[in-house]
Amino acid sequence: MDRSKRELIGGIGVGLVLAGMGSTAACAAPQRKLGYAIVGLGYYATQQIMPNFAGCEHAKLVALVSGTPAKLAQYGDQYGIPKTHRYSYAEFDRIRDNPDIDIVYIVLPNSLHAEYSIRAAQAGKHVMCEKPMAVSVAECQAMIAACAKAGRKLMIGYRSRFEPYNKLAIELARSGHVGPTRIITAEHGFPIKAGQWRLDRPLSGGGSMMDIGIYSLNAARYLTGEEPVEVSAIASTDRSDPRFATVEDRIDFMLRFPSGIIANCVSSYSSGHNGYRVIGTQGWIDMEPATQYSGQTMMIRKDGVTAPRSLPAPAKNQFAAQLDHLPECIANGTAPIVAGEEGLADLRVIEAIYRSAAEHRTVTLPA
Repeated sequence: MDRSKRELIGGIGVGLVLAGMGSTAACAAPQRKLGYAIVGLGYYATQQIMPNFAGCEHAKLVALVSGTPAKLAQYGDQYGIPKTHRYSYAEFDRIRDNPDIDIVYIVLPNSLHAEYSIRAAQAGKHVMCEKPMAVSVAECQAMIAACAKAGRKLMIGYRSRFEPYNKLAIELARSGHVGPTRIITAEHGFPIKAGQWRLDRPLSGGGSMMDIGIYSLNAARYLTGEEPVEVSAIASTDRSDPRFATVEDRIDFMLRFPSGIIANCVSSYSSGHNGYRVIGTQGWIDMEPATQYSGQTMMIRKDGVTAPRSLPAPAKNQFAAQLDHLPECIANGTAPIVAGEEGLADLRVIEAIYRSAAEHRTVTLPA
């Protein structure tokens, strides 16, 4: 695409794109790489998080925690983690005696997030916790309080906030690039396979809404920069499907924001979705896929012209950028852009979504 057409469609200069890509790296560099202990060696930890330490400037993998000795041996050997830095869950609290561990990254089933985050803070470590932050508002508040009491930072693993196309979408949507936003659609889902802990309510705290649906909810919140004031939701679950014996499959929910923006959202465990669209008075910004591990694609329609928006490859991907952000904040005494309060805000809305679906009514949230 030539420059004139690119500027017509984008309406922004290269400087804004680069500013949007670099906004989370404003902190000065730490004096040394800070050490992470990964707690929970499931697929996401071992196949997505751990390999991406290789792209980090300020973070390194120094310790592992797992209840499976074979995993500790396999990944400990693979990443050169000494046996003294490999812990079972029974030994978890001994991390307080390991000065190499600065940050504990909790990648456990949702119902264990609060317990291990609080114990990590009590051991004197900063905390990164996967989303959802916990299974209730009360647990989120306890995590925030524990980290505050210990004087340690708490960050939630919203990796899309460090992905360049999502960062640009936020800039464009909030600045009114296609006119003031009127409607947002956000749809996330996948056909889940049986036998996963995510389908066990005591471990997960819920179904698709406590997993893939968070991407729809969080996108609506970060694209508007507002907190919803009303929630309406409908749950659709085939209880004859053994996958959904204890958790929900699909929830369709609508959020109304103070400015009047309406977000229509989908969370599903039986259909495939990964995208959102911001619709303004002059066009729209479309992302599909929007929040996958890679391959984001953006299309923009403005003033009757539709064209793709392409960004240069970032210096580090969303995983490495996320891992580096917390050490930067620790070094500078600044709050992460996705601190515990961000996870708490999502859980407040999720609880309202569940209440709305169960009671078949619109739920009002505090302004």
